Amino acid sequence: MKSVRQYFILITKVTFCLLVFQSGIAKAAEVNVYSHRHYEADDALYAKFTKETGIKVNIVKASADALIERIKAEGKDSPADILITADAGRLVRAQSAGILQEAKSKILDKQVPANMRDDSYHWYGFTVRARVLIYSKERIKPSELDTYEDLADPKWKGRLLARSSSNIYNQSLLASIIANNGKSEAIKWASAVRKNMARPPEGSDRDQMRAVAAGIGDVAIANTYYVGLLVNSSSPKDREVASKVGVYFPNQKGRGAHINVSGGGLVKWSKNKSNAIKLLEFLTGPAAQEKFPVTTYEFPLQISSTDSTLLKSWGEFKADTLSLSKLGELNSEAVKAFALANWK
Repeated sequence: MKSVRQYFILITKVTFCLLVFQSGIAKAAEVNVYSHRHYEADDALYAKFTKETGIKVNIVKASADALIERIKAEGKDSPADILITADAGRLVRAQSAGILQEAKSKILDKQVPANMRDDSYHWYGFTVRARVLIYSKERIKPSELDTYEDLADPKWKGRLLARSSSNIYNQSLLASIIANNGKSEAIKWASAVRKNMARPPEGSDRDQMRAVAAGIGDVAIANTYYVGLLVNSSSPKDREVASKVGVYFPNQKGRGAHINVSGGGLVKWSKNKSNAIKLLEFLTGPAAQEKFPVTTYEFPLQISSTDSTLLKSWGEFKADTLSLSKLGELNSEAVKAFALANWK
């Protein structure tokens, strides 16, 4: 009788240990991502990552600001392991809010150029986009274009198009101008560009390109990957828009075209730190870098290494090597400059 009792006790202990072990494996084999990105191509990459590693990727999608506020509110109880968003300005904002932690990795340091990651390892870029000049092929010759600064010339009066100053992409562009030319010159530039606009700032980057195609203005400021979205749109009208506009990379004789990133950072209270770093390494690695140019029309971290026919059709370009952390550090100054320039 005693031996039977001891047998059942042993079985119970073994079963409990197995349950604890399996629970630990189940918990370890996942990573929770709070993402501002909204591409089906990203979901395919997460599926590939899961197939290769056995780590399940759980996704929560919302706007960047909403996700940052959610993580702040959740605090140590947050299930988030990684925050992914577009624009270094937002990544620095998340870092400044105290919701990210160091994610040191020799692989990440090797795969991500120094100017496209945080010096203190809090975030890393994994795709690149350039903010360029989109021009009417019918009314503008590329030889008429030159630098961002040239847009302040009165010759462009009534011919420029741009979105609101509340947009982070424009804020980061102006932050780069502040970094390169100083606050005073940046304010003068923004004021002159605003006076040269064909209409008050409104709409998205794609709306600016549609307005160029419609003849409302001749030159717009927009991100390159939006051109890709129009070229490959299911809408015949948008594909027609894409056929009517050209892509021009400014400042090629100087500092180079302004670039920015989509990227991710390790959340301060991550419960799956190792898995999270593995996912960041995957997104910055060869398999993902080959896919981004042909699925989301973004440049890879090594800009010139793309095999995308579309991206190659825009031509090779020199990119500004400014540390993208500066875009976040100077964001408040850019917002003030826009206000002084009455950009709206």
